[in-house]
This record gives sequence, C-alpha cells and structure tokens, in this order.
Amino acid sequence: HLQVCVNCAFVDGLRTVLAGEMADAKKPAKQSILNLDRFMDKEIRVKFTGGREVVGVLKGWDQLLNLVLDSTIEYLRDPDDVYKVSDATRSLGLVVCRGTQVVVVMPTDGMDEIQNPFIQEE
Repeated sequence: HLQVCVNCAFVDGLRTVLAGEMADAKKPAKQSILNLDRFMDKEIRVKFTGGREVVGVLKGWDQLLNLVLDSTIEYLRDPDDVYKVSDATRSLGLVVCRGTQVVVVMPTDGMDEIQNPFIQEE
C-alpha cells in the first residue's frame, strides 16, 4: 500500500513559494532595455505582431513597452497581399498599445521607403 501525505506536499509547495518570495525580495528592480524618452511628444511608427502598423505621437510608455499614442493612424494591409501595407488608413485617435505585441518602434522622421533589393525581376 502506498501512503501519501497531503500535508507534506502542501508544506513542500509552501516552502517553494516562500523561497521564491525571498528570492524576489533580493532581486533589483526591473528596468527597461529601451529608453523612449527622446521620442516623447514626437511622431513614431510602431509595428505589431500580426503585421499591423500605426503612426502616432508618443505620449507615454512603461518598462513593459506599453505605449500611449495620440493622433494615431493605422495603415491597413492590402487585401490581395496580407504581407503588404497599403496606402489606405483609418484614424484611431488616442490608443494604448500592449507591449507584448510591439515588434518595432521607430521615429517617422529620417525614415525613407526604398525598393526591396532582394526582389528579382522576371
């Protein structure tokens, strides 16, 4: 017969939780690897997972890369080619962008669109 002590498993689990809390107390505060302060109140372009792209004025951000954008415009994708962004847009206004979905943050000034050098003409 196998005897299982339910309280022993609970105590081991409690030890693990307490050890984790003690380890967390010793860890330094999390810091963002990016500093977006230089883009505050300036227009930026943001690309998200899934291919969406928006342009807006950066009003705030945090260490998790959650962004607050004002006067935001979304660039819609081409219905024939989902990987291509069209010239069609829609106005979103003030938005909060979840940091886990942000892929690229870049300033709009100093950005030029060029032809893809890897496309081979037929």
